[in-house]
Amino acid sequence: MFDFTFHNPTKIIFGAGKETLIGAELKAAGITKVLLVYGRNSVIKSGLLDRVLASLTANNIGCTQFGGVDSNPLLSHTREGVALAKQDKVEAILAVGGGSVLDEAKAIAVGALSDSDVWQFFVGKEVERALPIFTILTLAATGSEMNGNSVVTNAETRQKYNIGSAHVYPRVSILNPELTHSVPLNYTAYSAVDAIAHVIEGYFTKQPGTHLQDRLVEGIVKTVIETTDLIMAEPTHAKARASFMWTATLALNGLTPAGIGPYSFPNHMIEHAMSAIYNIPHGAGLSIVMPAWMKWYLQKNPSQFARFAKEIFGLDSGEAGIAALEQWFVAIKSPVRLAEVGIAATDIEAIAENAEGLARQWGIGGLYPKETIAEILRLAV
Repeated sequence: MFDFTFHNPTKIIFGAGKETLIGAELKAAGITKVLLVYGRNSVIKSGLLDRVLASLTANNIGCTQFGGVDSNPLLSHTREGVALAKQDKVEAILAVGGGSVLDEAKAIAVGALSDSDVWQFFVGKEVERALPIFTILTLAATGSEMNGNSVVTNAETRQKYNIGSAHVYPRVSILNPELTHSVPLNYTAYSAVDAIAHVIEGYFTKQPGTHLQDRLVEGIVKTVIETTDLIMAEPTHAKARASFMWTATLALNGLTPAGIGPYSFPNHMIEHAMSAIYNIPHGAGLSIVMPAWMKWYLQKNPSQFARFAKEIFGLDSGEAGIAALEQWFVAIKSPVRLAEVGIAATDIEAIAENAEGLARQWGIGGLYPKETIAEILRLAV
């Protein structure tokens, strides 16, 4: 283990029907008015929005509603939310939805307390404060309910960049696994891919010598696979949905990389460029990038790939482990080739050039120039 500091300030309330507690949690925090951020129609059709509003009313919490968040949250819509939060002088942001809603809500929370354009915080300006953030999660995938990350797409520049700050950890996140029962199976698959990607980035790119953290990662990956298989067979499998939800949270709340030393996030770096240009679901992009990157990276860490193959799939070589993961993506109907999402091989250079800018921002530009990124992507043709 290497030296580290772990601090996660988010309070998790987990269980059926717990969304009705949101008003009391806000009241206890001294909040009297919120900006309620959500997606499009699902929270309305399900009755969730009405239950949340009833909880707010019962606790005398004022509310300004702001719907319409895209599955890849857009800077233009985020700016509208910032303006509304400032106009109505809200005291906190309440996000009700999946990771995209939570990510945009965090960006709004930052922008609401700044005179700078919110995009400045995605291209290097330090976050010094943000409005308090509260969340009710409806789709398990990104871990945004328990981390300090936010990802937004600038459609004008075709950049999908992120904020990472302790100031945007949610104060309280409510996780009711029953809210995920209606998530379509394709988005359940994409969510599973995302959760796996969150933990394998550090698992393969870190220095050796952190056996406990490796075991945590392996436990998360195996649980994602096991629960996803159950959900694919029975979408409302209550125990599987509950386990999957908590596992996805643990995959990106800072626990698995604690003590592993320096590591990088190349799969997310490449995928962000893909979905910034083509607006494909994040998990779908990752299931294309991940096996390709693993094939390219295999010889840089062969012992860890051999361990992955043995611990996850009971196989005896790194190549076999990569192939097994790729075939599992196929089995859950998540794409593994660029052509499956309508991306031609001739577009690889444009994706690589876009990704190179993010690689530089993340401090891995030396490892991933555009030529290397293009080489990786060609393994997904």
